[in-house]
Amino acid sequence: MAKRTYGSTFTDVLKTLFLGRRAATLSILEEEQVQSPYRTMLRNFSEKWSAMLGLYIFLAIFLAVFILPIFFPMDIGFQDPTQKNTKPSSSFMRYSKELDGAAVSIDGGSVFGVGVDASGKIHQWGTLTAKQQKLPTSAAKFVQVSAGLDHALALDENGRVYTWGNDRFTLSAIPPLVSGQRVKQVLAGHQISMALTESGSISVWGNTNLITIPVPADRQGTFTKMVANTTLALATTKAGEVVVLSSKETPFSYVPPEIQGKVVDLAVTERSAAAVTSDGRVVVWGGEDHGVQEIPAQIQGKTVAISAGRGHYTALLGDGTVASWGWNNYKQAKAPKLKNIVSISSAYFQNYAVDKNGKIYTWGLKGYLMGTDQYGRDLFTRLLTGGRVTLTIGAIAVIISGLIGIIIGSFSGYYGGKTDMLLMRLAEVVNAIPFLPLAMILSAIIGSRISETGRISMIMVILGLLSWPSLARLVRGQILAAREQEFVTAAKAMGIKEIKIIFRHILPNVITVVLVNLTLSFALCMLYESSLSYLGFGVNEPNATWGNMLYGCNDSTVMAQYWWRWVFPAIALSLCTVSINMAGDGMRDAIDPKSNDR
Repeated sequence: MAKRTYGSTFTDVLKTLFLGRRAATLSILEEEQVQSPYRTMLRNFSEKWSAMLGLYIFLAIFLAVFILPIFFPMDIGFQDPTQKNTKPSSSFMRYSKELDGAAVSIDGGSVFGVGVDASGKIHQWGTLTAKQQKLPTSAAKFVQVSAGLDHALALDENGRVYTWGNDRFTLSAIPPLVSGQRVKQVLAGHQISMALTESGSISVWGNTNLITIPVPADRQGTFTKMVANTTLALATTKAGEVVVLSSKETPFSYVPPEIQGKVVDLAVTERSAAAVTSDGRVVVWGGEDHGVQEIPAQIQGKTVAISAGRGHYTALLGDGTVASWGWNNYKQAKAPKLKNIVSISSAYFQNYAVDKNGKIYTWGLKGYLMGTDQYGRDLFTRLLTGGRVTLTIGAIAVIISGLIGIIIGSFSGYYGGKTDMLLMRLAEVVNAIPFLPLAMILSAIIGSRISETGRISMIMVILGLLSWPSLARLVRGQILAAREQEFVTAAKAMGIKEIKIIFRHILPNVITVVLVNLTLSFALCMLYESSLSYLGFGVNEPNATWGNMLYGCNDSTVMAQYWWRWVFPAIALSLCTVSINMAGDGMRDAIDPKSNDR
């Protein structure tokens, strides 16, 4: 198919006059003959499926670790032992559908929930152990349930108490005093259990070495409700007073005197307590963490009940609406707009609300996409933030090594002679220095004297300073070949400075080969950083990198029982480095299609 000439027809003449002269239409064969080298390289790269796959995977990872942390920020200081080593799940509030429209009692544990329907049947959901799955049986109907850290309690209509789940620390040994009386409230706490009898007496059993909850003998027989956190318990009396059940003085001990005798409901977070008075006011005392004392003004004078999680409160108002405030890391303090609510329950990071028709509403922590680590930290957010750190360290190290390698290789290749010999001997000396031992020695000597930012900077600089020799040799070889070509001779004849000849005329002709090398070095620098962190000499906790996430799994128990802690970081690091290598190999083959034949 030949090239169409302009002006061959009257129509072509008109098009040329009014639309301007356009490029000639070429056949496919003719177009391929006039393609530029860069366009040919791009076509060769795009035709290699493995290179395109590697490019797409790397771009997906790159965008994920640099964009998603904006929406999923990592709290570097966050730790919560109640959430440690939790496997991936999204079922923390996925209650049984049999409860919907028939819920009588409902409560949330650390990573699970439990409820009772109108027929007296117990339902469970969330992450359950084998012991938690063994529900108690009773001839009588169950009327109330309570969920704790890893065990639960139930109360039947005859006032009898049942327990299941974790049976350590005598949690399964219900005291005779409790078994011999009618109980009206049960509470499953953090490795403890509590029961309140109809006569107003409180009994405590479980791990009393961890939590000591003394009950004053002169107060027994006066209690109406009890609440607890991981360190102490509080209770209300028939006289509307708050009693702190603790063996030592704490911020909870300073109960505001103005509420004594007026309290109708009580709740406690990990570091604060809240009470509802008879006039509908909410008063919070104790710690001020997470804004728990910033009580919404619209609930004052209207509150009838209150519940609490680890660091947030939820209040039920007289008009059937709810309000939440406090710690909002899992949206547990962002209550939906509800109406006709008759009961609420908050625990840890979850909230449950039941309306007058028995319908259940939930908000808060649904689960963890990739589980949690040994400190209860979300692995998904740490994986994103750690990936950003790992990629940044690798990228900056490559930039440093690239600049040094290009400069030294260019001068060595262009000038030759003694300059070449001196620079190449320097490259050999640097190449003989092992990175990992040097970085470990420096980390041990000065690592504790510098900040974490300084440590990260040190790793990047050392990586860059020790990674340039291979690139310098590559650039030297390319410059040696290019300096004898005609365009270099012509530039010299025109009197152009040698620096400009090197960096403005020769280097652009070899830059594609340099880019391939830098791409492959990027993956290598990432592996070096991860190796250093894995060995415990890189970026330290609580900062996250893929390497120190794997370092935290360097234990046979973790490998066997908590697979999610090492599988996801290992997959991310493997995918990233393999995809970079796939894209780099594709770039090399696109530049030099005959490289596969050698």
